[in-house]
Amino acid sequence: MSDAGGPYLFDVGVIALAHTETPVRDAALSYVRDGVAGEIDAVVPYPALFGAHTVLTTYYGQSNEEASRLLRNFMDAKRIHWYDRMPESVVSGGLQNARTENIDGWDGYYAQVAIEEGVNTVLTIDDDFERFDAFATEVILSSAEFEKLNRFLGR
Repeated sequence: MSDAGGPYLFDVGVIALAHTETPVRDAALSYVRDGVAGEIDAVVPYPALFGAHTVLTTYYGQSNEEASRLLRNFMDAKRIHWYDRMPESVVSGGLQNARTENIDGWDGYYAQVAIEEGVNTVLTIDDDFERFDAFATEVILSSAEFEKLNRFLGR
């Protein structure tokens, strides 16, 4: 995979999906593997791991132990750029993003991290980030794949 759209910020949904056994996980797993291998420049805010843990245990039915183990292993990836700061300016910017773009606070925060870190593309499974001009948004699932995921989840 080429890094033409990088650096990439991995959204919670991408991280969680890559750590599941769903029929559409490869869409996310290919990016996560490339980030772990250093083939693409991947930015992951540490708080995204807690979001992914919640998604894995709440929606994908993984045990707390399994979700924690998988995400701890992912956290060991040395070629990922781990965003480990939460300065007031980023939090304030994230809340401003949430207010002006009418998105949830976490997405506002991730958008602000993407802006601060010079991310070119946010990888996601929803279209909330398309409201921002500062970076491109790549929704990694097609509508058919998203329908398949919803069927898998019993929705």
